[in-house]
Amino acid sequence: MSEHEIEDLPGVGPTTADKLRDSGYCTIESIATASYVDLAEDAEIGEATAKKMIKEARKMADIGGFRTGIAVLEERKEVRKLSTLVPELDELMGGGLETMSIIEFYGEFGSGKSQISHQMAVNAQLPYEVGGLQGSVIYVDTENTFRPERIRQMVEGLEVDCEVPPVEDFLEHIHVAEAFTSDHQMLLIDNIRELAAELKDTDRPVKLIIVDSLMAHFRAEYAGRGTLSARQQKLNKYMYDLAKVAKEFNSVIIVTNQVQSNPAVFFGDPTKPTGGNIVGHASKFRVYLRKSKGGKRVAKLVDSPDQPEGEAAFSVEMAGLKSV
Repeated sequence: MSEHEIEDLPGVGPTTADKLRDSGYCTIESIATASYVDLAEDAEIGEATAKKMIKEARKMADIGGFRTGIAVLEERKEVRKLSTLVPELDELMGGGLETMSIIEFYGEFGSGKSQISHQMAVNAQLPYEVGGLQGSVIYVDTENTFRPERIRQMVEGLEVDCEVPPVEDFLEHIHVAEAFTSDHQMLLIDNIRELAAELKDTDRPVKLIIVDSLMAHFRAEYAGRGTLSARQQKLNKYMYDLAKVAKEFNSVIIVTNQVQSNPAVFFGDPTKPTGGNIVGHASKFRVYLRKSKGGKRVAKLVDSPDQPEGEAAFSVEMAGLKSV
């Protein structure tokens, strides 16, 4: 990550810097990866100035040029894995949930999506030694699913080889924002960047961002085929912004997604995630959750850059996610 401040960019004075920060551009990297159209509009500057600013930011942050595979390998050493504390699930995911990645969990109502979200909000705060990320959590709640009582139950049910802080400490480091519309959900990206930048150099940087659920507002507000194009454009921008945040702050992004039935499927499971290819391409890992016998849940890894497809069973208990 760059050690420069945005004021170090040529032509960026205090007023422009304030406008940039108010619009969510808090780091050199966020400017380097911005589109010049968005930057010009947000900072109230001309497009030519925005292009120049982005070019200089890319130089400072060393972004935009070709790199060797060795350089990429070195960057990958910064990636950490967040443990689910269920060995079978961790093995399925190649050791846990990867930072710098969007991980999508999709499934029907009651399949365990919000349960995983709550459990990861607890696990992300644990020490590295037991599979945590020693960080803060941002929880974007679009369906009023976040329950502090559930966090309490999961903290009390932890089985880890370390001293577990009081429940209040865990709740203190979960920052919850309720999104009321898709536009509000998109605007919260700026708040996420701002909070992540604020906590970046503390002992509790933002290491997990949860959007539960991704598509609820988009589906409700954009009904019918006539609105599909507009919805997908907004969704594409949203996923792009989430991916930038994941890389900029070396965080895990979890999005939960609803499913719809595909009537063209006569054999096998007809359910598919909503959001189409936009969500599919943006998600590094896609995990399909379904109910199984005896109250068990099954997680199926549908897509991954480096892990084979597979399945893992787990249970959702009062004490959290557990092996079956």
